[in-house]
Amino acid sequence: MNFSYYPGCTLKNKAQDLDRYARLSAEKLGIHLEELSEWQCCGGAFSMGKDEIASKLAAVRALAAARDAGQDLVTLCSACHNVLKQANDAMAHDEEFSQHANNYMQLDKPYKGETRVVHYLELLRDVVGFDALKKAVVNPLKGQKIAAYYGCLLLRPSKVMQMDNPENPKILEDFIRAIGAEPVLYANRNECCGGYAVLEDRAIAQKKSSAVVANAADQGAQRLITACPLCEYNLRKNAEKALPVSYFTELLAEALGVKE
Repeated sequence: MNFSYYPGCTLKNKAQDLDRYARLSAEKLGIHLEELSEWQCCGGAFSMGKDEIASKLAAVRALAAARDAGQDLVTLCSACHNVLKQANDAMAHDEEFSQHANNYMQLDKPYKGETRVVHYLELLRDVVGFDALKKAVVNPLKGQKIAAYYGCLLLRPSKVMQMDNPENPKILEDFIRAIGAEPVLYANRNECCGGYAVLEDRAIAQKKSSAVVANAADQGAQRLITACPLCEYNLRKNAEKALPVSYFTELLAEALGVKE
């Protein structure tokens, strides 16, 4: 099975583990991720200003490239996925924005939101299937109590993202079960870690991240997993109470026996 793949900037530097283990695991599961040849930074955040066009054009270009390749577009980074999904929705349903963007892009064929954007977790759930994933595991992570951290961008806005229930998600918990570990439920799993506030007021990120980690630890978690590089940084660097924090793809690669 072939999919177009948008890695995003952070996966090429600070979050290389998120990218590398995803690729290794995909090949093990019979999935080929074809990185887009000329992708650019998605912008990191989707601007709410409807007249803000320029910052969204890189996302539209990536979406159009996947369409032209005749493939769904897979993403990993929560922020990139959020931007691509919202840009795609705007191109499909906001005629004014779509017209302006296409005028800027001057593509051979106007883009109208034809590409299906798929997060890697959705690929595991809906294409591979968690039952099939469980059968592919050669190194089940038995005895490990793992807390899933969703953060903000993976699930919201829910009408656009449509990945899971934003208030009571389960896709990461189902993933944890599939690789043989025990998921730990805790109240702060889809609360903000402090996000980009760390750039201006680190105390906010420390307060938010500490609340997440402390809550998970109080419920018996031995480690946290996430799909967001910024969340991984905040939970690892800014939380007062320490728990190991990993990308979910690292544990996937370990369970599948392809981790170096």
